[in-house]
Amino acid sequence: MARLIVARVVLALVVPLLALLPARVAPDLAGDRAALLALRGALDPGRRLPWDPSAPTPCAGRWPGVVCSPSGDRVVELRLPGKRLSGTIPMGTVGNLTALQKLSLRFNAISGGIPADVGNCAELRGLFLRGNQLTGAVPEGFFWLAVLKKVDLAGNRLTGGVSLQFNRLKQLDTLYLEGNDFFGTLPAGLYLPKLSLFNVSFNALLTGPVPASLARMPANSFLGTGLCGSPLTACTNSTPPAPLPSPSAGSDSKSGKLSRWAIVGIIVGAVLIILLIIGFVACLGRRRAAAGRPAGAAADVHEGSAPITVTMARTDRDAVKQSHSPPLAREMISDGNKLVFLGNAPERPYDLETLLRASAEVLSKDALGTTYRATLDGGDPVLAVKRLRAVHLPEHEFHDKAAVLGALHHDNLPRLRAYFYSREEKLLVYDFVGAGSLSALLHDDGAEGCARLDFTERARIALVAARGVAFIHRGGSKSSHGNIKSSNIIVTATRDGAYVADYGVAQLVGAAALPRHGAGYRAPEVKDARSVPQSADVYSFGVVVLELLSGRAPAHALPDGADGVDLPRWVRSVVQEEWTSEVFDATIANEPGVEQEMMRLLQLGMECTEQRPDRRPSMAEVEARIERMVEDACMKANFSSTYGSRSVSA
Repeated sequence: MARLIVARVVLALVVPLLALLPARVAPDLAGDRAALLALRGALDPGRRLPWDPSAPTPCAGRWPGVVCSPSGDRVVELRLPGKRLSGTIPMGTVGNLTALQKLSLRFNAISGGIPADVGNCAELRGLFLRGNQLTGAVPEGFFWLAVLKKVDLAGNRLTGGVSLQFNRLKQLDTLYLEGNDFFGTLPAGLYLPKLSLFNVSFNALLTGPVPASLARMPANSFLGTGLCGSPLTACTNSTPPAPLPSPSAGSDSKSGKLSRWAIVGIIVGAVLIILLIIGFVACLGRRRAAAGRPAGAAADVHEGSAPITVTMARTDRDAVKQSHSPPLAREMISDGNKLVFLGNAPERPYDLETLLRASAEVLSKDALGTTYRATLDGGDPVLAVKRLRAVHLPEHEFHDKAAVLGALHHDNLPRLRAYFYSREEKLLVYDFVGAGSLSALLHDDGAEGCARLDFTERARIALVAARGVAFIHRGGSKSSHGNIKSSNIIVTATRDGAYVADYGVAQLVGAAALPRHGAGYRAPEVKDARSVPQSADVYSFGVVVLELLSGRAPAHALPDGADGVDLPRWVRSVVQEEWTSEVFDATIANEPGVEQEMMRLLQLGMECTEQRPDRRPSMAEVEARIERMVEDACMKANFSSTYGSRSVSA
């Protein structure tokens, strides 16, 4: 009986311990293939990863992002940064890749916890999970990775404390934990002898002194935390705050009774609130009355609505014939204002009444306003009319700035022909120059021609856009575009030309606020939309270059709310992992003959998006360098065509 009891006790202790040991998995290429397909099924239901499941092995199929050993018998690296993966990593996937040496799933939307069986990857040297939505604590299996050197878990939602078990990772030289929800203190005994790069910034719940072993790290490794001590300010032994006195603690005028002045203040405040309510109701009544006038104010087209075509025919001062939501018709005549033409009058004269009768189609919407394609009676001319959202400039200042913009004449800038300014409406009238934006070509599923946009065409678009921006910059050190993004690069229907639109519009609006939409193009030093230096234009242009090469949208760039990536950061992460080919859009990745030009343009895009403005090239240099790339690419294409035709004829 005693033996039976002992046996049961032993089993009760041993079984849980065995459960903690790494699970035995199939150490062969077939097991790796099964694990990868299971991982793809969990994280990539849209099958965006071009992995051929009919391939006998991932090595034979050359699956993108999968690196095999030199002998081709095991998967040793999995690199899938910025692949729009989502969902959770199930057990038996990553943990079954037992020969894995590097795992990079940066900048995706993966949720859930770090898989507990990651400890099965005993050969893992690099783990890069930055920029996901991972939650929970770092699992126990993580600390079994004895040869781990580089760990990047930043930008997630990981919780728990920074454990002393990190001391088991003796080979660790890089540990990035910033931007999570770790809490507690950093253990005083934390010691990683080879650690050279460390960051726990923006974990607001980390408190207490910095361990002595980390005092040599720079202060910016601990920003946004409650930590203290070297290299931060010295820790202080603060006493707990005294409790607030109870209402009955005192007998003076500050106790339970209100003073005479407090009562007067309450009465005055109540009167002010009543007056504000009366004013608000009166203002609302006026707006409703104005909205009910038949003289015709049109409702704004809602954000994100599909392009619509409307027709306006003003018949008299009291009626406007309209269909659906007329984009331009409002009560703009009553104050006597007219269109102000900049430069010469148009060959076919038109006035505001004619513009109001135009057939109009919504082309685009952004934080600054809505742009319409307006076709005047008879079909000619066709104009682009931008209706500004909110202008904070007085009329004389608006006129001066518009005159400066109207004086800019360049082949790659749409010409500003006229403007309209009234109390209620501000319009800009341009020549209509193109069929659609570069953003639509690259990212709209229904856009024709995206799949056929080869590298040379993309480089040409970058070149003509660079010429337009460089021309603006030649106007002086204070001349800048201020809002460069792919939706403001208009490409012609034949894709042999492009224009940079919306130059200077942010200064015309006069608003300092920086809209969230399009933030992925904005240089980090820009704080005021009215004052964008030329170096910030260079940064924005560099993001467009990276967008052209990768086919990926920057963060907050798409109007439908689709997720984008921090392009400069993502590109650098991929290049640092020595997997540069993953940067390029699949349409151009394997394009023959232009590999060098693609790499040169990538390098230029990275230089333009340097964090420090003084390290960025000028737009004149950018224009010259892209021009040489385009010339070299065209020369190679012509040589290849000529050589190929001779070979066929021979």
